[in-house]
Amino acid sequence: MAETYNICLDIGGTKILGVIFNNKKEIIYRLKKKTKEAGESSQNVEEVIIKVVEEMIDKSGIKTSQINAIAAGAPGVIDQAKGIVLFSPNLPWRNYDIRKPIEKKFGTRFYIGNDVNVGVLGEYKYGAGKGYKNIVGLFVGTGMGGGLILDGKLYTGHQFKGAEYGHMILDPEGPLCGCGQRGCLEAFSSKKGMTAYINEQIARGRETLMKDALSAGTFRSKALKRALAAGDEVATEAVDRACHYLSIATGNLVNTFSPEVIIYGGGVIEACGDIFLPKILREVDRYCMPSIRETVEFKNAALGDDPILYGALSMIMDK
Repeated sequence: MAETYNICLDIGGTKILGVIFNNKKEIIYRLKKKTKEAGESSQNVEEVIIKVVEEMIDKSGIKTSQINAIAAGAPGVIDQAKGIVLFSPNLPWRNYDIRKPIEKKFGTRFYIGNDVNVGVLGEYKYGAGKGYKNIVGLFVGTGMGGGLILDGKLYTGHQFKGAEYGHMILDPEGPLCGCGQRGCLEAFSSKKGMTAYINEQIARGRETLMKDALSAGTFRSKALKRALAAGDEVATEAVDRACHYLSIATGNLVNTFSPEVIIYGGGVIEACGDIFLPKILREVDRYCMPSIRETVEFKNAALGDDPILYGALSMIMDK
């Protein structure tokens, strides 16, 4: 019997990362492409996805007929059952049926889910959450994403809109968030939130190594790590503030769900996790009920840049 393969995609606002898994769940090919080539229409994003899959098939030497399924994680509110992107903040998709054109093009099944939900699923099945049944995931990136595993199942809430921890309001008079509310966790602790704080300090005339990193907008996580290693005061303050609010949010999540483990992932944690987690743990006990806190573990994600890819594989395996 011929070997079959699964193609898994991490679709972001600026890039698509794709991999091919063999039957042993090993990655045999990897490709990254920028999505900004996609322009402004949903069809153009769809074309970039198709190009990525075609290029992966071509360069890896496998045949289209050997593809078992394709799955993806993407930002936004996504109806996983129907494969419809209801809304995506970073991509031009509104009530867009992405499943049909992909399945028509490649003649195989296509699954899609919210990127952080899918990433937490990946950590549950293959990473830091393996062996646990109740998991809270907090992914710190350009924004702030959340995912929730309850009794061994991914919980997505009514109409797939659940686990938006990034928009937990921690200070109703705090900074304005992109969602329109004030004082959300995302407004304090994401790259957007830290960027806003650092820009405020620069406007006050303070010197920081982050100035050049912010010239193109939101900083890259590696630039933040370098500034912290150099003892940059403004960068350190931004991270301390981010971790303070992550501690408060974590305490609320501990008290609400009593999970076995809370997993911190995303680009910022991947780059600076050895800095963030100790700062969060230093404060978190203040915001938890002790009887619940003592049964919760706290971990960094274990799959590096790949939790969404492994979560996409999980979606295929679960079907």
